[in-house]
Formats: sequence, structure tokens, C-alpha cells
Amino acid sequence: MGLSRMILFSKMHGLGNDYVVIDESTQECIPEDKKPEFVAEVCRRGFSVGADGVIFVQPPIHDGDIRFRIFNSDGSEAEMCGNGIRCFSKFVYENAVVRKDRLNVETLAGMKTVELEVEDERVVSARVDMGKATFKTDEIPMDVGECEFIDRFLPVEGEDIKLTALSVGNPHVVIFVDDASAVDLQRLGPAIENHPLFPERINVHFVEIVSPSEIVMVTWERGAGPTMACGTGATASVIAGVKLEKLDDSVLVHLPGGELKIDVYQEGPDLGAYMEGDAVMVFDGILIRDP
Repeated sequence: MGLSRMILFSKMHGLGNDYVVIDESTQECIPEDKKPEFVAEVCRRGFSVGADGVIFVQPPIHDGDIRFRIFNSDGSEAEMCGNGIRCFSKFVYENAVVRKDRLNVETLAGMKTVELEVEDERVVSARVDMGKATFKTDEIPMDVGECEFIDRFLPVEGEDIKLTALSVGNPHVVIFVDDASAVDLQRLGPAIENHPLFPERINVHFVEIVSPSEIVMVTWERGAGPTMACGTGATASVIAGVKLEKLDDSVLVHLPGGELKIDVYQEGPDLGAYMEGDAVMVFDGILIRDP
């Protein structure tokens, strides 16, 4: 028999959205074709480490400081993750992979700039320029004969649900409701995620407006199910609220795992946003795997 391999990892979370983080900045730990299987195995709660996803720290391939890759718990790769990139940035700084308090991070959703607040060599919060949103259905993508799908009804599980579809580098639908706690997330979440109009599936968010500067949000995440928080979802929800003139341009978002601050800005006709929140190191560990 061959010798077992040891894979070092860190367990981190952003508002309860938890990840296994693996440093591949100097050496590949998991072969590319094995990553989906590895991720699905490691993320199984009760049978392995357990997580909402796995983050790989990789060397840049363009002009960035570092490259961010994230896989959902089902093994599918996602374009971007707001909570994940904050954890990633904390890991990169505190492990001296890149020792900068302003990082240019390469993602599948493009370059993201992350500004770190550092105290005593520890990252206490991160502010991410999430970039500009698009409401164009062919960029979300959404298979519908309309350029945009804003505040429109979609038939789901025998009822018409009013929603807004957009992308902030990954796809989202935002549904404004009177009471987020009353939403049947287990029924509606997967039905909307896997609706045939969304060929790449979609993240689903139910949003209760407390005031124009405060919302409560619950999420069904594509490829993961119910999660404690979703940074890109919080960003998408506030941008959708600003677009519909329901929200101010600075909003506190309450999620099951904690709070995020979203500040919306406008560039020409487009809306973008900054997301700010913390990230937490839980523990470091070693995975033992057969070769």
C-alpha cells in the first residue's frame, strides 16, 4: 500500500457560513479532476469536517495578488461568495500568503478588491468591492423572452411569486416578503433554485424590510441549501431594493448568522456595492487521505 497523504486545512466561517480553506498557493493539494468529489466528501456533516463549501487559495493567473476558488458542498464550483472571500482574505493575510491590507483577488466573477482592517496582525473585518450588478437575463442567465425580470411573477409550486432576478457575479433572485420567518424555505427554495428558467440554477433570497435602511434575509443557496448567511445574496438583495426604490443606499442586513453592511454606489446606469463584515478562524486541521 502507498503512503497516506496529509492535507492541511483551516475551518473558517463568515456569519455562520462555514468553509474548509486549503492553501494551494505554492502546490496543488487536490488534482483538478478530483476536486468536485473531494469537496462533496469533505463537506458532509457528521461524516467528515462538514461545511457549506471548500475554498482553494491559488496563485494568480492574471494581474491579481491571489486567486480565489470556491466550491459548493455538492461539489459544483461557484463564481463568487461574499462570506467566503472575507474568510479567504483573512486566511491569506494571517498566513502571510500575501501580506497586504488591500488585496486584488481573482475570481470567476472577475477581479475583486478587498480592504482589510488589521489589529495586532489579525484581520478583524473586510470590506469588499462586489462590483456592478446586471439585471440582463442573458447574463444571469435566465431563459425568458425578456431583457430583464424585475418585480415580475414566476409560477412556482402552484403559486405566482413576485421576484427580481440579477447577477452580482453569480445568479440571484430576490423576493420581498412581509415576514421572512414565515417562509417555507424547504419547499420554495429548491423549487426556485431548480426552476427550468434558470439553466445554471440560482440562489434564492426572501427579504423582509424592517426600514429603508434595515432588512432581514433568509437564503436557500444554490448547491448548498439553507445557509446561515450569504454575502453575495445580501449584496443582490440590497441592490434589488434600491432598484425598486424600496431601500436606501446604505443598509444593515440581518441574517441568521449575524449582520452585514451593504453600501450601494452608482456608476452611470449601473448599481454596484461594497460589503463589509467579519470572518472567523475556527480551527486548523489535517485530513488523512489515501494516495
